[in-house]
Amino acid sequence: MAETRRDAHGGPAALSATAEQARNVVLVGPAGSGKTTLMESLLVASGTISRRGSIAHGTTTGDHDPAAVRQKRSVELSVATFSWDGSTITLIDTPGHPDYTGELRAGLRAADAALFVVSATDGIDAATSRLWDECELVGMPRAIVVTGLDRERADFDETIAICQRVFSGGVQPLFLPIHGDDGDVVGFIDLLDERIWHWSTGSLAIDPAEERHRELIASERASLIESVVTESEDEVLMDAFIGGEHVDVVLLTADLERAVARGHFHPVVGHAESGIGIGAELILDLIVRGFPSPLESAPPLVTGIDGSPAEPIDAHLPGPLVAEVIKTTSDPYIGKVSIVRVFSGTLVSEGQVHVSGHFVDSTGRHDHSTGRHDHSTGRQDHDADERIGHLMTLLGKQHRDAEQAGPGSIVAVSKLTRAETGDTLSSIEHPLLMEPWAMPEPMLPLAISPHSPGDEHKLGSALARLVAEDPTLRVEHPEGTGQIVLWTLGEAHADLVLDRLTTRYGVSVDATELQPSMRETFAGPARGSGRLVKQSGGHGQYAVVEIDVEPLVPGSGFVFGDRIVGGSLPRNYIASVEKGVRHQMAQGVAAGFPVVDIRVTLVGGTFHAVDSSDLAFQAAGAIALKDAADKTQMTLLEPIVTLTIDVPDEHVGSVISDLSTRRGIIRGTDASGDGRTTVVADAPEKEVSRYAIDIRSVTHGTGTFTREPNGFGPVPASLAQRLMPPA
Repeated sequence: MAETRRDAHGGPAALSATAEQARNVVLVGPAGSGKTTLMESLLVASGTISRRGSIAHGTTTGDHDPAAVRQKRSVELSVATFSWDGSTITLIDTPGHPDYTGELRAGLRAADAALFVVSATDGIDAATSRLWDECELVGMPRAIVVTGLDRERADFDETIAICQRVFSGGVQPLFLPIHGDDGDVVGFIDLLDERIWHWSTGSLAIDPAEERHRELIASERASLIESVVTESEDEVLMDAFIGGEHVDVVLLTADLERAVARGHFHPVVGHAESGIGIGAELILDLIVRGFPSPLESAPPLVTGIDGSPAEPIDAHLPGPLVAEVIKTTSDPYIGKVSIVRVFSGTLVSEGQVHVSGHFVDSTGRHDHSTGRHDHSTGRQDHDADERIGHLMTLLGKQHRDAEQAGPGSIVAVSKLTRAETGDTLSSIEHPLLMEPWAMPEPMLPLAISPHSPGDEHKLGSALARLVAEDPTLRVEHPEGTGQIVLWTLGEAHADLVLDRLTTRYGVSVDATELQPSMRETFAGPARGSGRLVKQSGGHGQYAVVEIDVEPLVPGSGFVFGDRIVGGSLPRNYIASVEKGVRHQMAQGVAAGFPVVDIRVTLVGGTFHAVDSSDLAFQAAGAIALKDAADKTQMTLLEPIVTLTIDVPDEHVGSVISDLSTRRGIIRGTDASGDGRTTVVADAPEKEVSRYAIDIRSVTHGTGTFTREPNGFGPVPASLAQRLMPPA
């Protein structure tokens, strides 16, 4: 007779009384792998919600953002806290689309373990494989859920084989799916205690394994036991296993749980969407029994707010408050909401905290100097004391009040007006700063302009709020173009930013063609004269100058000198000539772009004791520069960027061929190990403005790149006219 599962109880949860009872788990995997649907099943199985929501109908707990409902896919992380078997589980569902990697990174920061969700029909993409390797480097505990076992073409065995091939060692299934007479998955065989967990009656029941399953259990169980005892490094169990002795299931299970918590063993569990979600209870048990509590996870490093060394934080001890804002969003009723992970100490509702936001300079180090402003993002270093509003646990868009939050808690906080994503919250008496987490650099630019004068007035504040919410968004005002450029992670990210400008902040913008910040320079030496003589009675204007102009090596900038001897021109007027030349250089002399990399030498000039002035010699200097430009060829310069591209070896040829069509110059290639190659190339900025999109196509989603400005280069004559500004 079947045994009905009754020993685990769940439902909506308050925060754990102790950190030992908390489990913070991030769901990661490719887009469409079933992460959001899996979270729905786990919430139903725990009794937290009564029925599973639908992505198609926009009713899931996780995808409550209006953009997610419209797009029918996750666009931001969502949090759900509930109880199961005496523990408090907080699930963090993250988007699978590569354009929303910033949300994924925030979820990884907040979690202590990861569930990798892999579709039984679609397998693993390159981004998921790279993410697994990153988790391996930091020792994050991981398990795998194979979803969609009830779909056509679903192949559990093949998916396991792919996971074992792509991921590291220690990947083994704990349960094998069993099928009913109609071929549908109805339950799983537990390889450890040799029982069958099935949902054939509509709810979970447990039966002893049948004789027809014995051969399958015997063949798979030995491999599982060997993997567990190997990864757990339990010498007693290893000796028993090698000696052919009986291996105690209780001891084996305890070793398995320790190996999972240490990140050494990675169990695989299956899930089918049919009914209430077959396998959900098994996954919940794995989370509670196998994944570590916050006490077992190494907290991030901290410093003083001035960058000075600080004592490491310890969740075991009643130490100082250290928490981090992992996401900033807004609620139509509450207003600004900060989602916070507490790493140490206790966060109290209506309490006071110190908010610290220090951003990273181009070297990757914190710049702790006060008042530094990042002009490319609009984000400013800030330190402020604030009183927080309510503390709330989260179930998607639902909020439940909490009085306080201890180590390991993930809560929503209202009324933190100065806090931005990535900020540290600490005690006023002992302010600290957490080491920032790794964020991808946005590589896709989008030029925008306000649609109307009314939008222009609102655009600045709206962009500032979006940047505070999203660390992967940059706002730039390139010199010389007058454009507003949004730097995003890809087309989907750009579309989401535009959508939120309109729907959340009521600002309409138009996408415009991106204009590169061009320059011009002299192709050869030239002499120019500047003459300003206006004498018609009374105080006039008089200034006559002669200059030599010669081009310099690219990147040299501007050099001014003079060969005036004998006091033929007062020194103050020489400075005026330089000022006039600089002003004209900024305005341009041929194409209207700033002039760079020239040496200007003042070789002669005359003045009038009454009519000469500073302004007159400034004007004469400007006239002389334009005159010199008329007497020689001018070279149009375009911005050059250096691309550092990391690709699998099999795509190197395609990448190099593609770069050649973009006027790229290959600087070198270098084997980076694990079958990948780094390609370094220089290319005109205009030719690679959409490279963030194109490289995915060229490398089938397996390539990544970074870019750095590398000065300016001459535009080929055949293209110069096309890049000239409209008349």
